[in-house]
Amino acid sequence: MIEQREASALVDNKIEPKNILIYGAGAIGSLMGYLLSDPQSSNSSIVENVALLGRMGHMERIRSEGLEVEAPDGTTLVHFRHLFTDLDELLRSDFHPDVVMICVKTYSLQRLCQELVKSGLLEDRLKNALFLLLMNGMGNRELFGTLVPGASGRTLEGITSNGVRFAQDGRIELKGKGTTVIEKSLPQELEQFMKSRFEDREFQIEFSADFKRQQWNKLFINSVINPIAALARQKNGIILSKVLGGTVERVVREGVAVAQELGMDFDPDAVLELVLSVAEKTGENSCSMLQDVLKNKTTEIDSINGYIVRQAEERSIAVPVNEALYGLIKANARGS
Repeated sequence: MIEQREASALVDNKIEPKNILIYGAGAIGSLMGYLLSDPQSSNSSIVENVALLGRMGHMERIRSEGLEVEAPDGTTLVHFRHLFTDLDELLRSDFHPDVVMICVKTYSLQRLCQELVKSGLLEDRLKNALFLLLMNGMGNRELFGTLVPGASGRTLEGITSNGVRFAQDGRIELKGKGTTVIEKSLPQELEQFMKSRFEDREFQIEFSADFKRQQWNKLFINSVINPIAALARQKNGIILSKVLGGTVERVVREGVAVAQELGMDFDPDAVLELVLSVAEKTGENSCSMLQDVLKNKTTEIDSINGYIVRQAEERSIAVPVNEALYGLIKANARGS
């Protein structure tokens, strides 16, 4: 570990820290802000190059107390110089992002795009910024590129399997470490900067040339675990119940059939094994969709099973189990 930290320090000595705006600093966004900040900031110094944009209550608590990151091995406090509750505050500030990391729920992306266009920042300090969509589901890049003029050529995607819970304003709880995967199109200096920051916090990050395949794998996992756990009001381990075996297998095979029509070759048996393995490893976790349903909040079902259903309809593929899960979640959740 000492050698790894020394290597990261060498990288940091050569690379200028990048200014990164976390747009949507909820649970995952706040975790990203923590991971991309200098570890020295945990010793009461103030983070200068990472800014958070989120809800007023959360930002006010961080401003007064710092961001509290609770993990099994202890609690860390991080203080940020730049905290915003809207884009007008960003416009009035002296913060100029090189990267905008978007961590909102998928159902909020359209509104975010409208806010960006209306703000005038796309012709101002975000004129040359890269946009990194770190979000669940599929179809986000296409929507963002359609609604944000000139952004399609500088938009990348990422996924993360870190388990984190928004405990209260100003505090997040790390429930399980996973890997963050970014498609391999970032400038080399930015890639090295992010890699060094994650490694300094002892978290994993990958930059994948085969990102689309990993994105589909996460979609398969989410399309099974999220709606079934949410409908059963149970933790992820419910997926392993024998009575659900046939349902789980059908959800997987329907999703794989759609992926194959879109040019992605997957072995349904291997995908099923992957889904069951993740369910076993995260058996004590409460997935985000379950948390949303219990809180009567809007879910991300439209970009998960909903995406599979829409793609299937366009190609005349039958996906009855995905349709059923999609419909049941929509009927159970806010905004149905």
